[in-house]
Amino acid sequence: MASADDDSRNSATTTEPGTRTGPTRSARTPAARPEPGTATPAVSRRLLALVAAGLVIAALNLRPAISGLGPLLEEVRRGLHMNGTVAGLLTSVPPLCFAVFGGLAPRLARRRGPAPVVLAGMAAIALGLALRPLAGGTGTFLAGTALALAGIAVSNVLMPVIVKHWFPDRVGSMTGLYSMALALGTAGAAAVTVPLTDALGGGWRAGLGAWAVPAAVALLPWAAISRDRSARTPEPHAAEEAVPARTAEGETAGQARHGGRTEPAGAARGPAAPETAPGLRIAASPTAWALAVFFGLQASAAYITMGWLPQIFRDAGVSASAAGVLLAVTMGMGVPLSFVLPKLAARMRHQGPLVVALGLCGLVGYAGLWLAPAAGAWAWALVLGVSNCAFPLALTMIGMRSRSHSGVVKLSAFAQSTGYLLSIPGPLLVGSLHDVTGGWHAPLLLMAGLMLAQMATGLLAGRDRVIEEGR
Repeated sequence: MASADDDSRNSATTTEPGTRTGPTRSARTPAARPEPGTATPAVSRRLLALVAAGLVIAALNLRPAISGLGPLLEEVRRGLHMNGTVAGLLTSVPPLCFAVFGGLAPRLARRRGPAPVVLAGMAAIALGLALRPLAGGTGTFLAGTALALAGIAVSNVLMPVIVKHWFPDRVGSMTGLYSMALALGTAGAAAVTVPLTDALGGGWRAGLGAWAVPAAVALLPWAAISRDRSARTPEPHAAEEAVPARTAEGETAGQARHGGRTEPAGAARGPAAPETAPGLRIAASPTAWALAVFFGLQASAAYITMGWLPQIFRDAGVSASAAGVLLAVTMGMGVPLSFVLPKLAARMRHQGPLVVALGLCGLVGYAGLWLAPAAGAWAWALVLGVSNCAFPLALTMIGMRSRSHSGVVKLSAFAQSTGYLLSIPGPLLVGSLHDVTGGWHAPLLLMAGLMLAQMATGLLAGRDRVIEEGR
C-alpha cells in the first residue's frame, strides 16, 4: 500500500479521548515518543527501517520448524519409531502450541512491550531447533518442537501488533511484506531441507538442526530494536494510540464501508467511537467468532498440507527430494500472492469473494490428489499454494475488523489462539484415517469437508463489520 501523504498526516486533528471525529491520533500519545509510521527525524527513519528488517527476518523463521519436517517425516518416523497416529500428533503440535502460547502474547506485551517479547520468541525458536536433533525419542523430539513453536506462537500473534504499532498508515503493505517473507521461509525450508540433509551427510538430525542458524540470526535486529525506549513501551500506552485513517489504505477502506464514497474528515460512522476499547468483549462478537473459526480452518488446511502433502506425493511414487520441491512450490505461491492479497482485500467492502476463490482452488487440488496425484503433481501443488493464501487474507481481516490498536491486539489474540485450538484435530485425524484405511481417499474427503466449512465461515468473517459495534 502506498504510505500516507504528508499533508494528510499533518491535517489530522486531535480530539478528546473517547471521541472520534475522523482520522485522528489520540491526545494521550506521549509527546517525547516518535510517532510510529512517521520518519521525520533521521533516528526514526533508521529505527523504522530496522523494525521492517526485523519483521522480514522474523517471518522467514516462523515456518521452517514445520515445513522443513514434512519432506523428512518418513525418515523421522523411522528414526524415532513413530506410527501414523503419533506422526499425526506431531503435525498437530503446531496449532496446539499456537493456541496455548499465542494467548499469552498480549499479556507479555502489556508488561514488557511487543519488541522484547518477539526477541524472546526468536530465542525460543533457535533453542528449540537446536535441541530437536539431539532427541533420543519421540517425547524429547516433541519437547524441542514445542519450545520452538512456543516462540513462533507469540511472534505470530504480535506480528500484526508490531505492524499496527509502527506502521499504522501502511497496514496492508507491511502485512503483505511479512506475509510474503513468511511464505518465502516456508517454501525455502521445504525445498532446501532434503538437499541440505544430503550435503550434511544424509542424516535427518543435521538437516533439521541447521535451521537453528537463521533463527539465531533473527535475534540480532530484535535485540537492537528492544534497546529503543519506545519499543519497550508496554502495550497499555501503545494501545492508546489512534490509528490514522487518512491514508491511501484508510480512504480505500472508508470508500468500501460507505458505498464507494469517501467519508468526510468530520463525519463519524454512527455514534462516536472510542479510540481504545478497554471493556471490549471479544467473545460476544459474532464477527470475532467467525474470524476465529475461519482462521482455525485455514490453519488446519495449511498444517495438513505442510505435514502430509509430501507423504501423499511420496506414496504416489514421487521421490523425497521432488516431494520437498513440490511442497516448496505450494508454499512459494504465497510469496507473490501474500503481497497482493492484503492490498486487494483492503480495497473490498466484503472479502467473501476472495475466500470463495481460494477455497475453490483447494477443492480442485484435493480432487487432483484423489484422481492423479503423481501425473498432475505440479498443477495440484500450484492450486493448493493459491488456496493456502487464506492465511494473509485472515491476517488482513483481523486488521480491518477493529477501529483501534487495542481492538486489533485483542482480536488478533482471540482469533489466533481460538483458531489454532480449533485446528488441532485436523492433522491428527488425517494421520489416523490414513493408518486405518491404508490410503489417502478418506483423508482427502475430510480435507474437502473442512475446506467447505472454511469457505462458509470466511463469508461471514469477510462482511463489513467491526467488533466495536458488537456484531
